[in-house]
Amino acid sequence: MDTQEPDAARPRLRRGIGAAIVVLLGGFAVVVAGGVLRGATGTESVPVPTSTAAVVAEAGLYVHVEGAVRSPGLYLLAPGSRVVDAVGAAGGLSEDADPAALNLARPLADGEQLHVPRLGETPPAAAGGSAPDVDGIVNLNTADVAALDTLPRVGPAIAQRIIDWREQNGAFTSVDDLLAVPGIGEKMLAALRDLVRV
Repeated sequence: MDTQEPDAARPRLRRGIGAAIVVLLGGFAVVVAGGVLRGATGTESVPVPTSTAAVVAEAGLYVHVEGAVRSPGLYLLAPGSRVVDAVGAAGGLSEDADPAALNLARPLADGEQLHVPRLGETPPAAAGGSAPDVDGIVNLNTADVAALDTLPRVGPAIAQRIIDWREQNGAFTSVDDLLAVPGIGEKMLAALRDLVRV
């Protein structure tokens, strides 16, 4: 009889070991499935803009397109849009437009008025930004070299650097952005602060 007891206990032992293995494999499967689901839901953090300028920039750009386009008007364009995007939104160039008078790759600024000249037309000074505003304040986002050159301590070289910075980085969001332009320091910024705007 003693020899039969170990034989009877073996199936119970095997069932116990089998059950333990099933439980371990089930737990492992749950851990793996949880990791796969976490990866699929994308739990990585998304940066949130902290400055008001960044929030405004993400909202879009309002641009008034006028002149030799098929549908002149006010358009809301995506952030980072360029002149070519504004012309496209306005239905494209009209037959009498002068495409050589435009820099289609130029970044746009919020609130800008874009004048598309006709063949043989000289763009108005205000549209080209070649003169200060009525109040004498120069808009950093639309001014050309001639308008910037009217500012104290700004010559043609610094004026060109301001335009180059604007074309590479987009519109100025603050007058303080001038500090990023090579050759402009705190003293020069203080002299320009009341004479420029964005």
